[in-house]
Amino acid sequence: MTPNPQPVFRELSEPDARRILKANHLGRMAFSFQDKVDIRPVHYVFTAGWCFGRTSPGEKLLTLEHNRWVAFEVDEVTGPFDWVSVIAKGTFYQLSPEGSTHDVALYKRALRHLRTLMPETLRAGDPVSFRTEVFGISVDSLTGRSCSTQ
Repeated sequence: MTPNPQPVFRELSEPDARRILKANHLGRMAFSFQDKVDIRPVHYVFTAGWCFGRTSPGEKLLTLEHNRWVAFEVDEVTGPFDWVSVIAKGTFYQLSPEGSTHDVALYKRALRHLRTLMPETLRAGDPVSFRTEVFGISVDSLTGRSCSTQ
């Protein structure tokens, strides 16, 4: 009888964590306000220390106006003991095509990267045209763990 392989847990290096963030496009953003914690799935693009995404107007954005600190998690799971998980922590910014030169430049950068994932983003034919609010998360810290039976 062959024994089951023992799971091996390890910390990811920062380059490995960045690779996981860059390779995926669906994550979960966690945020809190007045002892209430929420977590929401969001599509995103990671580039140069920023997670860019978009969302619909509503309660989430109102909450994030009061507390812009967020945690963002991405996982790759192939089995109970075969997975990789990355957590990015940072500051949430709602981006707009209006405002200071810096703000407009960051909005344009976000839109350019979002269009690499979905070219129709905020154009005719956009399949999620109700997601009109563009955001960026400036990543301040990045950690990751993995588990493997190989």
